[in-house]
Amino acid sequence: MVKFHIRPAVEKDFKAILDMIKELALFEKAPEKVNNTVGQMKEEKDYFQAWVAEKEDGEIVGMALFYYVYYTWVGKSMYLDDLYVKKEYRGHKIGSRLLDKVLQIAKDNNCKRVRWQVLDWNKPAIDFYKKLGANLDGEWINCDME
Repeated sequence: MVKFHIRPAVEKDFKAILDMIKELALFEKAPEKVNNTVGQMKEEKDYFQAWVAEKEDGEIVGMALFYYVYYTWVGKSMYLDDLYVKKEYRGHKIGSRLLDKVLQIAKDNNCKRVRWQVLDWNKPAIDFYKKLGANLDGEWINCDME
C-alpha cells in the first residue's frame, strides 16, 4: 500500500497540479484544450482551492481542485473541477480520500451541493462515483462559450 497524506495545495504544487490536469486532458482526448499555465494559476489562485495527495518522498500523486458557486435552486455550493490520481497510484484509496476531504470542506462551509462532471464513456470513474452514492444525472447538457 502506498503511504500518502492529504494536504492543502500551495503555489509550489501548481506545476504538479497542472501536469496532472494535462494528463487528465490527454485521457479525455482533449490535450489541446489545456491553455492554463503555472503563471496564470498563480495570478488566479484566489479563484480556486486544491488539495493534493503527497507520498512520503514528496511526490504529488493526486489532486482535487474546486471552487465555490451559487446555484439558484439550492444556494451556496461547491464545484469540483478536477479529481485526479496518477494511473500508477490508483486503487490505493487516494481518490476516495481526496473526495472525502472535498466533501468535508463543503459540509464545513455549509454548501448545499457538490457538483462535478464525468464523461459518459469513463466507466471506471462512473462506477467509482456510483459506489460512493453520487447521483449521476444524464439529463443536462453542458454549455460552454469561449
